[in-house]
Amino acid sequence: MTGCSQTKARVGVFHTPHGAVETPRFMPVGTLANVKTLTPAQLRDTGAQMILSNTYHLHLQPGEGIVAGGGGLHKFMGWDGPILTDSGGFQVFSLSEMRKISERGVKFRSPHDGQIIELTPERSIEIQNTLGADIIMAFDECPPYPVSREEVETATERTYRWLLRCIETHKRPEQALFGIVQGGIYSDLRSRAANALTELDLPGYAIGGVSVGEEPELIHEIVRVTAPLLPVNKPRYLMGVGTYREIAIAIAAGIDLFDCVIPTRWARHGTAMVRGERWNLKNARFREDFQPLDADCPCYTCKNFTRAYISHLVRSQEILAYTLLSIHNITEIIHFTQKIRQSILQGSFATDFARWLNTDNSVELEHG
Repeated sequence: MTGCSQTKARVGVFHTPHGAVETPRFMPVGTLANVKTLTPAQLRDTGAQMILSNTYHLHLQPGEGIVAGGGGLHKFMGWDGPILTDSGGFQVFSLSEMRKISERGVKFRSPHDGQIIELTPERSIEIQNTLGADIIMAFDECPPYPVSREEVETATERTYRWLLRCIETHKRPEQALFGIVQGGIYSDLRSRAANALTELDLPGYAIGGVSVGEEPELIHEIVRVTAPLLPVNKPRYLMGVGTYREIAIAIAAGIDLFDCVIPTRWARHGTAMVRGERWNLKNARFREDFQPLDADCPCYTCKNFTRAYISHLVRSQEILAYTLLSIHNITEIIHFTQKIRQSILQGSFATDFARWLNTDNSVELEHG
């Protein structure tokens, strides 16, 4: 593990059964065993090393048994690189009108057919063991923002008890089980949770419960407080963050891995990420602009197509528009983390990325 002398940024390599992940790194989200609009070959060309899939959604459709029958998640989706599955906790807790929490787990009504489903720590791990991802996440309670300190404390303590049950249930040692630090915006709860989790000596740790409605400054403070409490020799994963400024600030605090739906979600709305800016390709200024989105971007889209052409596709609602923008947006954010990695190795991170490390910078994109 190599670090930055001026910040807590570091570079490393995390080894999995399906290959190595060089950190810091952004991970594209492939909720239903696909990164929307892209083939695995196109995804590989973006520079993606590890991707995410979602336990909750795959359990509902097509079902983990079908995935296992297809040879496991990697073979089923045709992706031979590392995969992380989240626990389903965030998705279940977002169903606030359709679920009931207890110490045992969560009961919720399936949005597909109305059937009552119970997801417990044990069931989440069993599903993830069946899916076969390289990294699996503990089932946690993710409180929204804002809620009372008492509610956050209850959720944080329950998350720890659920983690113990996840560890007990986990049967596939080749899958790395990560614990999740909760605690809301309360630094003492975050510290207490981090200290309790690190005593369990897990393969890696995530910071959860951010990007659930807080102001960016609160997210930054949560990360600054929590990241240094996690083991130096284990990967640190910040869940659900995917913009230049938030990634750079988190890397400066010592975070290694990130995921977010922003690159592909924006692509499906005709939006490009270009050097930290958000461009709506429907805007009139792009109709006769025959430059690439970014002349310095190495992606297939920027090497072969113009802003005018992509604007035409977006205006025409052609599916190719969403593919080309997804290719670019994912490449853009991964390339950003690759450049940060190189700058840390060269000892120039704090200087090269000062624009994004300035917390007063107002140019940044929205977060999510």
